[in-house]
Amino acid sequence: METFTTQKIMVENPQFQLQRQRNLVGLKGVVIDTPINEHIKNFNKLSYCFTLQCCYGHFLYNSQRDTQNNEPLPISSSIAKVEYRIAYIAFCVDFCDQGRALLDSLKTITSIDNENIQFGCAEWFWKRQVNSYALQVEPDRYKFEDKAIIDYHEALKIETVRNMFFDQLMEILISQNRKV
Repeated sequence: METFTTQKIMVENPQFQLQRQRNLVGLKGVVIDTPINEHIKNFNKLSYCFTLQCCYGHFLYNSQRDTQNNEPLPISSSIAKVEYRIAYIAFCVDFCDQGRALLDSLKTITSIDNENIQFGCAEWFWKRQVNSYALQVEPDRYKFEDKAIIDYHEALKIETVRNMFFDQLMEILISQNRKV
């Protein structure tokens, strides 16, 4: 994410519920990457948060140039370099106990792989929407970029990390929805 920054401190936002409603209405008709469609639905069921943007993370290589490709990387000896399009989810959280608890839970996802998963903010989201945060899967050296050219073996690792990231994210969201 080109404007990724460290986590900012939450602030009071009396307009949160109105902003949430506007954003949820704006999601109608938006195409969400199929593998994370349920993640977005589970995020947006929670009354104390809503999503802003997301991407499953896509791998382009050799003749695979479809930027919406969701297929796993093939086992191949002919792929040297891969263009990785960042996996991320940007969301806004209400300034309340439930919102803070959700943030604390989401931060734990970075423990899957601290070198390839970051939790923080994106400056341009924060300017539009206070209390907005981002979780992303990107090699740390590229954490300020939307894409990276990496070698094939690193791409395989990133793919595994991305899959674990979304699995753990779903577990957290299901747990949060049970509490409601």
